[in-house]
Amino acid sequence: MYDFIEHRLFSHITENWRGRPLISHEVVVNLIANTRTEAGLHIEADIDRKQYQIGRKVSDDELAQVTLFQADFHGGNWNYVIKSKG
Repeated sequence: MYDFIEHRLFSHITENWRGRPLISHEVVVNLIANTRTEAGLHIEADIDRKQYQIGRKVSDDELAQVTLFQADFHGGNWNYVIKSKG
């Protein structure tokens, strides 16, 4: 799947971190978060340190309780809102 965000941002991000060793998650996130352009691009980035359950399967009944809406901002391209029917 074509990723619009990655396509537009990645060149600026890699230009910002060019030549710097990516030695930790913190270094990578800080380099991404400090990426700016003259056109006004500003990126917010942070490390998600939550622990997530792995291997969890969503049942057909659970999936049937979810409604997917296109978001107002670029809905259909990459932004969606997920709401429970319950």
